[in-house]
Amino acid sequence: MVEFKHKTPLLDQLETGPWPSFVSDIKREAESRRKNERNIDYQIPAEVCEDLLGVVELSYDHLRTHWKHGGIVGVFGYGGGVIGRYCDQPEMFPGVAHFHTMRVNQPMGHFYTTKYLEQLCDLWERRGSGLTNMHGSTGDIIFLGTQTPQLEEVFYELTHNINQDLGGSGSNLRTPSDCMGQSMCEYACYDTQELCYQLTMEYQDELHRPAFPYKFKFKFDGCPNCCVASIARADLSFIGTWRDDIRIDQEAVKAYVGGELLPNGGAFKNRDWGAFDIQKEVIDLCPTGCMAWDGSKLSINTPDCTRCMHCINVMPRALRVGLDTGCSILAGAKAPILDGAQMSTMIVPFIKVEPPYDEIKEKVIEPIWDWWMEEGKNRERLGELMKRQGMQKLLEVTGFKAIPQMVKEPRTNPYVFWNEDEVPGGWKRDINEFRKYHQR
Repeated sequence: MVEFKHKTPLLDQLETGPWPSFVSDIKREAESRRKNERNIDYQIPAEVCEDLLGVVELSYDHLRTHWKHGGIVGVFGYGGGVIGRYCDQPEMFPGVAHFHTMRVNQPMGHFYTTKYLEQLCDLWERRGSGLTNMHGSTGDIIFLGTQTPQLEEVFYELTHNINQDLGGSGSNLRTPSDCMGQSMCEYACYDTQELCYQLTMEYQDELHRPAFPYKFKFKFDGCPNCCVASIARADLSFIGTWRDDIRIDQEAVKAYVGGELLPNGGAFKNRDWGAFDIQKEVIDLCPTGCMAWDGSKLSINTPDCTRCMHCINVMPRALRVGLDTGCSILAGAKAPILDGAQMSTMIVPFIKVEPPYDEIKEKVIEPIWDWWMEEGKNRERLGELMKRQGMQKLLEVTGFKAIPQMVKEPRTNPYVFWNEDEVPGGWKRDINEFRKYHQR
C-alpha cells in the first residue's frame, strides 16, 4: 500500500462504503503521478493530488472550507471558462496553492472519439492535476486543478491542437447542453444536437464575455422524458413534443394486455406484482384521464393529452409520438440559490424547430435577454425576475399570448386591472363607467 504525504483518516472512511469513492480516484491519480514523475514533464507540482487529499481532510477536520476565491483569473479575451480557486494554507499544501478549474465546451450529445479523449487526458496530465469531471450539472468537461501560469498554455493547446473551446462560467450564457436526440433515441422530436450547436455558435459573445445579471442556461431535451432535466435546471428549456395524435398500434396493445410483450421494455421482467394490468398501470395513471380501454381498443382524447410520455414508456411497441413534431419552450427553472428552487413555466407550447432557427432567436431568446438585462438585479436568475415582475410582464416584452398552459395555479387576487386596448370593444363602456364611479 502506498504511503501518501498526508494522513487522511476521515477521507479513508469514504472508501469503506458500497459505492465507488472520489477519494479512491484521487489516490489512484496521486500514485500514478508519483510513479511517472521522471517520465512525464509535469508543469505543476507532481504532489498536487496528495496535497488535494490533505486540504480536503483538513476541511473535514475543521468543519469549514480551506478554499478561497482570490480574484478573477482567466485567459486573454475571455471573461468566462475559468473558475479561480486558491488554498488558504499554501505553505502546508503548496501543490494546491492555486487549484483553478477550467470548463471545456463538451461536444453535442457527449459523443467522443478515443483520440479526442486521449488528447484531453494527455494535456491535463501535463498541465493540470490529471483529475477531470465528465460531466457535472453544467454539462461541460471539467478540468479540475491547475495553476495560473498554465491557463494560457492549456487554452492555446485546446484551441490550436484539439480544436476545442472553453465553456461558460460567471454571469454569462453557460455552455448549452443537450441529449443525444435523434442520433440514438426514437422518441426525439427534433434534432437537439443541431439546435444546441447552432445556438452555441451564434451566441459566442454571450458565452465568453459575461454581461448578464447572472448565469443563463439553455438545455435541450428531445422529448418530454427530459433526459437532461431541462425543466428543472434551465432558464430556457427546449423540450421536444408533438401536436397531432399519438400513433397507436392496436394489435401491439392487445399483445401487451395478453402478456405476449413485456411492459416498460422488459425493465421489470421479474416483476412480483402480477401480470400487466393496462387499466391500473396505464389508464388510471394518465394525469388528465384522457385514455380509455374498452377491452379491445385503446383510445386517446388528444386535446386533453399533456404528452407526459408515461403510456409510451410503458408500451413502447404499441404507442409512438406523433408525426407533427417540434418543441415546447419553457422559462425560469433554477436551483435554490437566492429565492428557492423553481421549475420552468411554459411560454411557447409548440414551435417548429427548423434551420436557421430565426423564430426561436428573434421572438424568444433575444427579447427575453433584453428584458432581463434591463430589469434583472445582480445575481437574479430569469425565473426570479419572472416571479418578481410577473408573468404578464414577460408576455408584454415577448408579445406571446396568454394560454391556459401558462397557469401555475388559480388566481387568488381579485383585483385585476386591464389596459383599455386589452378589453373587447363591447366591454370598454362598462370599464369606463366603473372607473368614473370609483373616481366619484
